[in-house]
Amino acid sequence: MHLSTTLSLALAVSPLTVLARGNLGYALGARKPDTSCKSTTDYAADFDALNSKGGLGDVKRVRTYAIVDTDPKFSGNPCPVASAVLPAAKAKGFQVILGFSADTQEAYEAEKAALVKILTSQYTSTVYALTIGSESLYRGVDACDLFPRIVDARSTFGSIVKRVGTVDSWNKFQDGTADPIITAIGHIQDLAGLNTVEIMNGETGWPGNGGDNHESEKGTVAVAGTKNAETFSTGVCTMLAMGVDVFYFEAFDETHKEKSKADNGEERNEGHWGAFDEKRTPKFSLACPTFD
Repeated sequence: MHLSTTLSLALAVSPLTVLARGNLGYALGARKPDTSCKSTTDYAADFDALNSKGGLGDVKRVRTYAIVDTDPKFSGNPCPVASAVLPAAKAKGFQVILGFSADTQEAYEAEKAALVKILTSQYTSTVYALTIGSESLYRGVDACDLFPRIVDARSTFGSIVKRVGTVDSWNKFQDGTADPIITAIGHIQDLAGLNTVEIMNGETGWPGNGGDNHESEKGTVAVAGTKNAETFSTGVCTMLAMGVDVFYFEAFDETHKEKSKADNGEERNEGHWGAFDEKRTPKFSLACPTFD
């Protein structure tokens, strides 16, 4: 029901000669159920829960959405995400794909300035990638405006982070909106002699009990519910078995979130998409079958 694709430019060449099992990660929110900011201790507890109960795979990766969460709903209480999550991730052996807010140049510059202060070589193994913009193209940002921010982030942080890219709704790669970015990355590859771009499923999930149904453009209805989410998770297991890196949307329920706008323009509750509830209890069995 919820599907995005992360496009990341990888500077390390790794020919795909063997179909290895994909890596499972989770999308991770920045706030506690009472809307206060997560601390490093809170993130460490998140990682412990994912480690002990995230049976869809060997969970060692998460993705975030901002360096500093400035959700307008909580304008008086911005959350420093990167500075809180990175120490916890390093201590618990997790890797993080750090998201950047980048819909405007001003937002991007603020995020960059915040990350410059905290991203040092001690996190080289912890930060798997940077994603500049999250569904920015979906919200109408021009790819020709977004791409220079991706290039600038690569220039600024490339000595520490080897993968820099973006994440967007799959249909923006399908309908040509993202073509300027794809073409430019291909040109960079040619100049640098690289032959790989990492592409992963950046978000996929299903709302549990308390969530809203979603209707497609063709009129079919996807019914929210924990039982249906459990059924959907078997598809995630299949993607992992096929060698696709997948980020489940999302780790924990966030009932404080405002409604989001669906493709048909209708608003939908996005607070019950977690594989775990707000107390970090799994909603259903997350175990994948073993494929030999």
